[in-house]
Amino acid sequence: MSQFLPLTRAEMEARGWDAPDFVYVTGDAYVDHPSFGVAIISRVLEDAGYRVAILAQPDYKSCDAFRAYGRPRLGFLVTAGNIDSMVAHYTAAKKKRSRDFYSPGGKAGLRPDRATIVYCNRIREAYGDVPIIIGGLEASLRRFAHYDYWDNKVRRSILVDSRADILTYGMGEKILLRVAELLAKGVPVKKIRDVRGTVYLCSPEDKLHYPVAGEFDYNVLKTDRRAYAEAFGVQYKNQDAISGQAITERYDAKLLVQNPPMPPLEREELDRVYALPYMRTYHPAYEAAGGVPAIEEVRFSITHNRGCFGACNFCALAFHQGRTVRSRSIESVVEEARKITAMPDFKGYIHDIGGPTANFRYPACKKQLTDGVCAGRKCLAPKPCPNLEVDHSEYISLIEQVEALPKVKRVFIRSGIRFDYLLADKSDAFFRKLVRDNVSGQLKVAPEHCSADVLRCMGKPDYSVYSRFREKYFALCDAVGKEQYLVPYLMSSHPGSTLHDAVELALCLKREGYAPEQVQDFYPTPGTASTVMYYTGINPLTGKDVYVATDYHEKQLQRALLQYNRPQSAELVREALMLCGREDLIGHGKHCLVKPAGGGSEKKYAPSPRGKGGRENRPSSRTAGGKRNSSASAQPKDGRSAKNSRNSRGKKR
Repeated sequence: MSQFLPLTRAEMEARGWDAPDFVYVTGDAYVDHPSFGVAIISRVLEDAGYRVAILAQPDYKSCDAFRAYGRPRLGFLVTAGNIDSMVAHYTAAKKKRSRDFYSPGGKAGLRPDRATIVYCNRIREAYGDVPIIIGGLEASLRRFAHYDYWDNKVRRSILVDSRADILTYGMGEKILLRVAELLAKGVPVKKIRDVRGTVYLCSPEDKLHYPVAGEFDYNVLKTDRRAYAEAFGVQYKNQDAISGQAITERYDAKLLVQNPPMPPLEREELDRVYALPYMRTYHPAYEAAGGVPAIEEVRFSITHNRGCFGACNFCALAFHQGRTVRSRSIESVVEEARKITAMPDFKGYIHDIGGPTANFRYPACKKQLTDGVCAGRKCLAPKPCPNLEVDHSEYISLIEQVEALPKVKRVFIRSGIRFDYLLADKSDAFFRKLVRDNVSGQLKVAPEHCSADVLRCMGKPDYSVYSRFREKYFALCDAVGKEQYLVPYLMSSHPGSTLHDAVELALCLKREGYAPEQVQDFYPTPGTASTVMYYTGINPLTGKDVYVATDYHEKQLQRALLQYNRPQSAELVREALMLCGREDLIGHGKHCLVKPAGGGSEKKYAPSPRGKGGRENRPSSRTAGGKRNSSASAQPKDGRSAKNSRNSRGKKR
C-alpha cells in the first residue's frame, strides 16, 4: 500500500531503516503530489531502490534539526522549494509577504531567506564533508553569476555561496538518478564531473568533459554590465540538450563548470514518472494547521506537458525546463484522471489539463528533434516561424477521453493558452471546443501590453494578434450561446516601457472597456532575459539598448495609468499625463482618462522625450519593483484579476 515517505525519524524507523540513503531538505511543507518537485524526485529515487527521508522546513537557526535522521548513506539533497525563497517572501515592491502558500496554514517565516545557502551551511556544520547536491528552481536559476534584485548587485553562483558539491539544473529525474548511481558505486562526489545537467567547481587546470561555448570571469561580470548581458546571451543559447555546450565562470582560484543540459524525459519516461504512487496531498502532520494552501491550486489538476517554445523574455522556463516540449501519452493522463475521480472529495470537475503552456503537445518543429532549438530566433514571436507545426487534434482527443470518464462532469483548461499558436492552427476545432466546453466562465490569457516596443522586449507577438483572438473568442461564445469573459494579464514597467507606452496602454484599455482590478509590476527574478535588461539596460538576446524604468516613482506612475479609472490613482495619472504632454486626456470628455483636480490650476510639466532616460539617468536614492516569475513551477498568487466585465466590449451583453 502506498504511503508517505518518512517525515520524522520515528516514521523512518517504523519502516525498519537504520539510516536513509538521502535526506531531502526542502523549504516547502511536504506535499506528495506530482506538481511538487520534491515529490517527483523522491518518488523517482524510491522507485530506483533508494531510501529517501524528507526534512521539510527544518529549524534553520542551528544545525540540530539537520541531524534528525543521522548521517545519510549517500548524501543530502537540498532545495528551497517549488519557488525561489526570495520570491516566496517578498513582493515586487520588496515588502514582506504575509502568507506562504507552501507552508502549513499559509504561515510565513518557516523558511529562511536564501534557503538553499542557509540549509547547506547548516548541513556543513553538522556533518562536514558529507555530499550535498542542490537543485530546484532557486538553485537552477541562480547557477551562474546573477543579478539579485533584493541586494541590487550581481551575486556569485549559488553553488559557490552554498558550498554544495553539485548543482543540478532543469528537470532533475535523470540527473539525480545518475548521480545517485555513481555515489552508490563509491565514486567520490568531487569526482562526479561528467553528468549532463550538473554544475561543479574545479581547478582551472582540470580537464573538462565537454566543449566550452563561453568562458567568463565573475570579477568582470559583477562590474561590467555589457559583459554580463553578453554572458547571459551565451548561457541562453546553450540550454538545449542537442546543441548546447559547456559554460565556465572563473571565481579566483576556482572554475565553475556547467555541463550541457540533460536530454528531456521522453513520453514513456514521463508516463513512468507520473504513474508513481503519489499520495496526492500534504502529509497528515499538517492537518492541525489547516493543511498546505498550495495543494488547492493543483489538487484536481493534471500536468500533461513540459517545456515551452513560447520563450517570453520575462519567463524563466527557457532557462529551467527548456524550450523543447515533451508530453505524456493520452493513456497516462486518463489514468491519472481516474485516480482523481476516486478521491473522496472529488466533485466531478477536473480543474486543469495543462502545463507551462496548455496547448503545446510536441516540439515546435521536427528540426528540434535532430538539431535542437534555434539559438537566434523564437518559434512564435514576433511572428510564427514558417517551420512551426500546429496541431491541436491530439490535445482534443486527450480532453475528450478524460471527459468520457465516469464521475467527470466538466474538464477546464486554466493553464495559459498561447493564443498566437491557437490562431496559427488552420482548424478551429480546438478553439470551438475550448469555448464550448472547457472555459469556466472566464479565460485568462496574456497579451501583457499593447505597445509594439514593449512587446518586442517581452518577446511577445504584436497586439493585433491578441485583438484577432479576442474577436474570434467572443464570436465563438456567441455562436454557442455562452456569456463568457476574457481576462488579459497585463504587466507594468517591463523593460522597454516608457510613460508614453503606459499612456498608450491606458488608452487601449479605455477603448476596450476593460478595468483591471490588479496589475502585476515587472518583478526582476534570476534566470530571465528581462531581468538582464532591467539590470543592464541591454537586451541580452540582441545586444541593443533598452529603456528601463527603475525610478520607483515612475513605476508608480506607470502602474497608476493601467488603473486610470480608480479614484486613488487620479493624482498620479494626472502627473503622468502632464509629464507626457498629454493634458488633452485630463478633463470631462469621453476621450479623457481622468478628471481635473478639484479647484485650482494644474501645474504644467515639460513632457519627457520618448525613450529618453532610464538606467543611466536613474536617481540613486530610488528603489524599484517587479514581475511575475513564470516558471515551471507555481508561485505566490499575484492576485491579477479583473471585474466580470466583457473585455473589449465594455459591457455585458
